[in-house]
Amino acid sequence: MLYNKAAYLHSPLSTLHFFMLLLPAIDILNGKCVRLKQGDYGSETVYADDPAEMARHWGRCGAEYLHVVDLDGAKDKEPVNRQFVYEIVNAVDIPVEVGGGIRNEKTIRDYLDAGIHRVVIGTLALKEPGWFREMSEKFPGKLVLGIDAKNGRAATEGWLETSQTPATELAQTFIDLPLAALVYTDIAKDGMMEGPNFDEMAAMQRAVPFPVVASGGVSSLEDIRKLKQLGLPACIIGKALYEGTIRLEDALIVSR
Repeated sequence: MLYNKAAYLHSPLSTLHFFMLLLPAIDILNGKCVRLKQGDYGSETVYADDPAEMARHWGRCGAEYLHVVDLDGAKDKEPVNRQFVYEIVNAVDIPVEVGGGIRNEKTIRDYLDAGIHRVVIGTLALKEPGWFREMSEKFPGKLVLGIDAKNGRAATEGWLETSQTPATELAQTFIDLPLAALVYTDIAKDGMMEGPNFDEMAAMQRAVPFPVVASGGVSSLEDIRKLKQLGLPACIIGKALYEGTIRLEDALIVSR
């Protein structure tokens, strides 16, 4: 099934209109808007010096939600680009979710208090599932489980380590929690402009009861159409937007 905007955003919309939600990605490294290739920190391409202005740009193009990642935070295990994240939130009137280096309750609370709509947690959910459970109960509908995978195995530490835990198995340990969504990133596809791993994305959506946000490899309008046909309620688009192979305005039309 496709999820509707009201369900994904937890907004009071009364009209059910099923469509795929598109989230432009803003990845921050050293205070700049960048994209990595397959999670390699040595392969970044800088697309903008001002993440907040990039957020405003996507807002002007019609974006209805933004996905922000503190890449330095993911690597250093604590938020590094917090000020740039706050500037993004203050720059736009659309919801923002953020991940990268979030390892304690105070950071979650600080982000939510600052206006972040949702917080994405990945590594600590895998390494300290008890803590993640506690946080999800304390902040119902505000946490997004982030699972990055390589060869079907969950990756951690900003993609620097790969565990032996199958991604779907990890996700299913949390199906009883009041999570907002699950962001599933295929590292092998990320930044490669070769299309998503459709089978893995569809399998993950079948494995869990909450919305799965497909991430990694979306490079054409046809990719968006296929993900929607497979029942994925949302997807993150990164490099394709920055390289101009997808216009957000066109992608929004396809997602309806």
